[in-house]
Amino acid sequence: MNLKRSRSVGASPLNGVGKQDVESRRRKKMSEITQALSCRPVDVTALRRMAISEGGLMTDEIRRLVWPKLLNVSEENIPEELDPVDRENNKDFNQVLLDVQRSLRRFPPGMPDEQREGLQEEPTDIILRVLVKNPQLHYYQGYHDIVVTFLLVLGERLATALVEKLSTHHLRDFMDPTMDNTKHILNYLMPIIERVNPEVFDFMQQAEVGTIFALSWLITWFGHVLSDFRHVVRLYDFFLACHPLMPIYFAAVIVLHREEEVLDCECDMAMMHHLLSRIPEDLPYETLISRAGDLFVQFPPSELARERSQQTAVSTFKDFELASTQQRPDVVLRQRRKEQQQRTLEAQRGTVAVVQPTARRFMRLAVMGLTVALGAAALAVVNSALEWAPKLDLLFP
Repeated sequence: MNLKRSRSVGASPLNGVGKQDVESRRRKKMSEITQALSCRPVDVTALRRMAISEGGLMTDEIRRLVWPKLLNVSEENIPEELDPVDRENNKDFNQVLLDVQRSLRRFPPGMPDEQREGLQEEPTDIILRVLVKNPQLHYYQGYHDIVVTFLLVLGERLATALVEKLSTHHLRDFMDPTMDNTKHILNYLMPIIERVNPEVFDFMQQAEVGTIFALSWLITWFGHVLSDFRHVVRLYDFFLACHPLMPIYFAAVIVLHREEEVLDCECDMAMMHHLLSRIPEDLPYETLISRAGDLFVQFPPSELARERSQQTAVSTFKDFELASTQQRPDVVLRQRRKEQQQRTLEAQRGTVAVVQPTARRFMRLAVMGLTVALGAAALAVVNSALEWAPKLDLLFP
């Protein structure tokens, strides 16, 4: 099925007061995004909250403004003219071309053939530019799905810069010569499921289904498996605003959401893999995004890593760290602590704390603005967590 490109992600059609309320919230959110972008320095923490909150960044026009800020990419530093690509002498060209041609379904229906052919050229060139400039990176099948998504939203010039940053940060572990680090990241999936629903975990273990069913989810940020482009870009809003391991938490909540289907399935590896590898069309994405964020806060990667003694490639990601410290993430953490203390005090008094559920969620998820400073899977290892700890001591003397 072709991906349906949409300029916005909104609620279901409503009438009367309900529709007015939706429009009012959209206008308010757009105003807050505009205000965050106009701050100097840009209020990246607020932009992350907007990208995480219900509806995400809403339109491709807003994404073109916000996605670069979430990745700390300055448009002023992007050259107006992109480097030419030497396709004939590039070892990856043939494979990249085949993969991009297969991604034809990603382009919106009704597009003129000439424009479609042009768009096939552009993702190939983006990929080859990034690989030539960063020889430590290795192409993998599925990478092109991510590139196509950025191309459709941003255009070739801006997409090239953001894909390069993403490749050297969030996707870095997937671009090693081997899949060892990718397998390590996949190994976080089952411990999350075990903590939330031991029955589903035990059943999957008994079926010996493993985690390969989620491989394409992880390495393409679900871009390869979702048929509606609105859902793809909504998830990209979420993932870009969060820790690089968030896609594995989202994979876990999809499995947990399908608890009844899993437990009703025949306890057989092939049958279970067949069921899980196909994502339903009607998932409640906003609910699952909220739940994934809650699970991240409840079961952080550092805790899972200590128990499983797993390590992935450790990156420093100094530019992300700098971007986070400039936006004073300690303010968000202090607010979250104060809120938790207030709820505890109210509970001790036997009253119900009056705190909006959405506010609680945004405060918890905003903490992930800090974790992204450490890059792909870095916070998930004990050493990286310890390296971050002194910085938190400085924030909370």
